[in-house]
Formats: sequence, structure tokens, C-alpha cells
Amino acid sequence: METKANYVLIGAFTLITGLALLAFGLWAAKYSSDRTWQEYRVVFREAVTGLTVGSPVQYNGIAVGSITELNLVPDDPRQVVAKIRLNSTTPVKTDTRAKLAITSLTGPSIIQLSGGTPQSPTLTSVNRDPAPIIPTMPSALQNITDVANRIVERMDQVLSDRNVAAINATLANIESISGGLADQKQGTQALLLSARNAARSLDDTLKTTNGTIQRLDQNLVQQLPGIIEKLDATMTKMDSAAGNADSILGENRAAINSFASDGLGQLGPTLTELRGLIRDLRRVSDRLENNPARYLLGRDAPKEFEPE
Repeated sequence: METKANYVLIGAFTLITGLALLAFGLWAAKYSSDRTWQEYRVVFREAVTGLTVGSPVQYNGIAVGSITELNLVPDDPRQVVAKIRLNSTTPVKTDTRAKLAITSLTGPSIIQLSGGTPQSPTLTSVNRDPAPIIPTMPSALQNITDVANRIVERMDQVLSDRNVAAINATLANIESISGGLADQKQGTQALLLSARNAARSLDDTLKTTNGTIQRLDQNLVQQLPGIIEKLDATMTKMDSAAGNADSILGENRAAINSFASDGLGQLGPTLTELRGLIRDLRRVSDRLENNPARYLLGRDAPKEFEPE
């Protein structure tokens, strides 16, 4: 009996020791896990299509963690809360931003972290929450969706019933005009032929005019030296004539001054006497014309005898 009691004690001690070691190992693993990872939350105000639990989280293209939970906000189902676990050494700053991204055209969606200046404090040092919230910014997918929605709205406005009716009327008018042009095909061809002939005539005229201008330019260039020489000679003669006139005026300045002072003073009475002489001559001419015999003989002309 004593031997069996010893076996029981040894077995119980071994079992208790093993359980204690197992509990210590689990505690150590949990402590190591808590020390290695840091949890954060990201609140999206857009659809997170393609994002699943276990999707990677990248910081500037480097994998730093993964998504552990995805839930809708109970009070506002338009928002999605993603709980992420990042390496504790990841420098998540207060100005770090999160957004949705895709690794390739057909790849899964991920959470991409960016930003974070060296001067900014870490988020965990400012927010003591066990899972601080990382602010988000619109993703490229959201921007594309917003632009597509605006384009669709504008297309709806452009393709309204009124605009569609106006477009149909315009197409009908264009069809009518094209039919009229087809009916007037011969006239159009004649008009085009006339325009072509006129263009040819204009081309010939321009060529002739160009040749005339070229010949005129050549003749002008050839005759220009002679013209310049003649012009220089003429200017020389004019300068000489001006010099001679100046000399003549200088030599006869005294006579000109005497004539201007004395001759011009006598010119007035002379003109008066000349005007009286002309008046007397006009009277004599009138008398001679009216009765020349009486004016020359001093009596009237004798009357002729007329027999009865």
C-alpha cells in the first residue's frame, strides 16, 4: 500500500508541475505577443470591396501587419471599422494616413499607410487607447467612383428627352441637306470646275505679275546708279545757281535798295498819270467811233443832195 501511495504522489506532482509549466509557457507567449504587436483601428467611410480578414497592411509599400477584424459601425452602417495588428516597431505617427489600395489590376485590396513626418509624435504616445484610430483619406478607387458618378449624372443631363429630340431633328436636317446636295451634284461639279479654272487663271496672273515685278526690280536696280548721279549733278547745279543768285544780290544790293526807296515812291504817281492817259484815249476812241468827221473836221459831215 505504501508503494502505491508513493506512485500516486509522484504522478500528482508531475501532473501539477506540467500544468504549471504549460501555464507559464502560455503566459510567456501571450506576453511576448503583446510586446511584439500593436493594434490599431481604421474607420472607412466607403465600400471596402475586396478587403478581408488577413489582408496585408503596408506602410509605403512594406508589409507591416495584417487585418484581424472587419465590422460595420452599428449606428452608421455606411462606415466600416477595420482592426489591424502592426509590428510594434512600426512608426505610426499622428499625421499617418490610411487608405484602400490594390497591389495590381487583378490583385486583392489592402490597407496602405503613408505620411508621417519625423517631427510628429507617435500615435500611441498621444492616444492611450489600446487600439488608436488611424485617420483615413479617400482612395484612388473612391476618386474613380466619384468621377464616374459625376460623369453619369452629366450624361443623364446631356441625354435628356429634350436634347435627344433636338439631336434627332438635327440629324434629320443634315440628311435633308445631304439629299439636296446629291440632287445638285451636277451643279456642284460645275461650280468646282469653275473654281478650279479660276484658281488656275489666278495662278497664271500671279506668275505674270511676279515676273513683271522682278523685271521692274532689275531695271530699277540697273538704272538706280545713273539716277543717283543725275540727282547729284542737279543738286550741284542748284547749289551753284543759289550761290550765283546770292552773289548777284550781294553786288546789286545798293541798286535794289535805291529802287525800293525811290523808284517805288515814284511808281504811284506814274501809275495815276497812266490811268488818266488811258481814260482820255478811251474817250477819243469813243468819239472817233461815233462821229469821226465831226471829231477830225470840227463840224458835221455835209449832207448829200437828193434830187426831187
